[in-house]
Amino acid sequence: MRVNAQGQMQWCVAKPGTLTEQLINNLNYACSIVDCQIISTRGACYSPDNIYNMASVVMNLYYQAEGRNFWNCNFGDSGLVAITDPSYGSCKYEFRM
Repeated sequence: MRVNAQGQMQWCVAKPGTLTEQLINNLNYACSIVDCQIISTRGACYSPDNIYNMASVVMNLYYQAEGRNFWNCNFGDSGLVAITDPSYGSCKYEFRM
């Protein structure tokens, strides 16, 4: 299992307070590289009224796919690495071992 130096699992999420325009840019960028079906109309993380959550989900998909390097969660300084699983309800944030 690949975890950080302290033995913690890691996810990438959008920083609180990130502007909607930046969140949309993050969505567009990440979804140009990873499969974003999870936020599609029938996806487990579809939440059209919460762009922050949807951006966080796809930012994390990108972060996990690219190897969980700190720079893969930068997104123009709008991402942060979380050590607490941000999953909620049926929306499960991916973690790759």
